[in-house]
Amino acid sequence: MKQYIVDAFTAVPFAGNPAAVCVMEKWPSEESMKKLAMENSLSETAFLVPENNGYRLRWFTPKAEVELCGHATLASSFVIMNYIEPGKDAVTFHTVSGDLFVVREGNRYVMDLPRYELKEIPVTDEMEAAFGYRPIRAILGLDLICVFEKEEQVRNMNPDQKLLAGLAGRLQNATAKGQETDCVSRSFCPELAVPEDPVCGSAHCQIADYWAKVLGKDVIEAYQASERGGYLHCEIRENSRIAISGQAVLVAVSELAVKL
Repeated sequence: MKQYIVDAFTAVPFAGNPAAVCVMEKWPSEESMKKLAMENSLSETAFLVPENNGYRLRWFTPKAEVELCGHATLASSFVIMNYIEPGKDAVTFHTVSGDLFVVREGNRYVMDLPRYELKEIPVTDEMEAAFGYRPIRAILGLDLICVFEKEEQVRNMNPDQKLLAGLAGRLQNATAKGQETDCVSRSFCPELAVPEDPVCGSAHCQIADYWAKVLGKDVIEAYQASERGGYLHCEIRENSRIAISGQAVLVAVSELAVKL
């Protein structure tokens, strides 16, 4: 079985967010998928099997299976459209979060993803202790979004991973209004053994939605200010959907020497 390593939300290698993509004829055991994800030690490993004119898609961190991952979905669509079914310009993924649709537009891959209900919650001393700066607002959806006053705070923070794990949300995100983009952000996920997710598509289903409401815009240009960095083009759609797009680049193709 081949495994593709793809950097998502970037046009150059060794930036953006790396994901491993495995396209298979049938499902291996769940334990085997968990072990390969742990062996890869990337924020996500995606597993795909053909199903109903599309692909069943599952995502695994080094610790657990997750319900949605944007960058690994983008990486999977890149692999399908360029290496599995070359020339294909659209693909449907069947997932636990519903059917996800990806289309190719020029050099970008546009994902149709769900938005989540967001509610404002009180800013706490625990949030300040975890992030190292006090947020000016706190929003909770699938993830925690802590809004900070300045972009420099988001870029320079060195959060306490143990304290982050004690906060609400699947991920703990820091964001601020950007100087060159609409917003900047960083995403942390200590509970799933991912200290920092370099560029998180699923988090931007919430981050971009928040900034769209604040800025009164339907299109948000976002930058994830991790060490690797990456750009996300986000467009609010009707029916609680959001289009998130970016580029991707192939870094490596390997052949597994063991059978899953």
